[in-house]
Amino acid sequence: MLIGIPNESGPGQPLVSATPRSVTALIKLGYQVVVEAGAGAGASMPDAHYEDAGATIGTAAEAWGADIVTALGAPTDAQLALMHPGATLISRLHPAERKDLTEALTARRITGLALDAIPRISRAQSMDVRSSMSNIAGYRAVIEAAAAFGRVFTGQVTAAGKMPPATVYVIGAGVAGLAAIGTAHALGAVVKATDVRPETAEQVESMGGEFVAIPVTQESADGYAKAMSDDDTLRAQAVYAAQAASADIVITTALIPGKAAPILLTRDAVAGMVPGSVIVDMGASAGGNVEGTVPGKAVTTDNGVRIIGYEDLPARLPAQASQLYGQNVVNFLRLATPAKDGQLVLDQEDPIVRGILTTHSGDITWPPPAIKVSAAPAPAPAPVAAPSVPPMKSGRRR
Repeated sequence: MLIGIPNESGPGQPLVSATPRSVTALIKLGYQVVVEAGAGAGASMPDAHYEDAGATIGTAAEAWGADIVTALGAPTDAQLALMHPGATLISRLHPAERKDLTEALTARRITGLALDAIPRISRAQSMDVRSSMSNIAGYRAVIEAAAAFGRVFTGQVTAAGKMPPATVYVIGAGVAGLAAIGTAHALGAVVKATDVRPETAEQVESMGGEFVAIPVTQESADGYAKAMSDDDTLRAQAVYAAQAASADIVITTALIPGKAAPILLTRDAVAGMVPGSVIVDMGASAGGNVEGTVPGKAVTTDNGVRIIGYEDLPARLPAQASQLYGQNVVNFLRLATPAKDGQLVLDQEDPIVRGILTTHSGDITWPPPAIKVSAAPAPAPAPVAAPSVPPMKSGRRR
């Protein structure tokens, strides 16, 4: 079968769904690969490198007209029209939000595989594009914050005087949050972090952060965050505001699949921060975690707080992000090409395949059956009673 790698059409989208390295892996699985001319240019991957890896350089029509097309986002109507009935699209399809796309794929009898819907199970971690992109985004969030902060992160003692380390507060200890914690700590900052899941405390500490608990307990049935009650939200916001007031940099990471991003920092909380402080709102693409965020832009509040609402953090590290995304695609195709003969096999008994299958043979197959994933730690084993020991007789010792 032929795999097509198109040139992404989004505004300022430098990422590509396959790199020369991942093309080599796809060919080893028995596939042929056609790459649209210039597809990797934004990630510093010239056409010649793809040719060296064994791919053919072609037109947009050839890439979108392949048996399997891998992409980063939803195709335009014009691109979709280039796909033939029976083809397969592997991309981030946002099936919970983009019902129009699901219907369009169904009408053209195109099989849709939503990589952004990979279930949170251990066996699927190597295919999870959300985690890969969140990892890159968390790192980049700290870099953006450092650039806007205007001071060093690490504490220093110089002949001219002593400089204290920056204080960084991260809200959310998922993949993005942990990446941000580790990066800020590596740069020398004092890092604190909060999550509604108390079991993440150990992970925060392992990355060099101090865990700040909040009086809320949230369990996840699928490995992703869920919306909190109004009372829990108010209790959590009080903690966020208090910690933000003493921090130089705040990074928010809360996203709930299929819903608007929850508000973590209110306008009052931002007003209580020190002038010159920086907030990086990683929930900006879904509306923002911070009141005052402008998605896609960086703004400064009346009290001098810089709020960064960039929606393209992974795209600001295009080579690395493309490499990880391309490897996620390869890892899935290894699962779906068991004979390594270049033939895609969609075993719907496999929870990974079924979990991302959105359309197939003219039918809508989304949503899949629920897979329960518990993020809670295993319960502590019951204490074992000590064996009974007969009393020692007086005057005798052993």
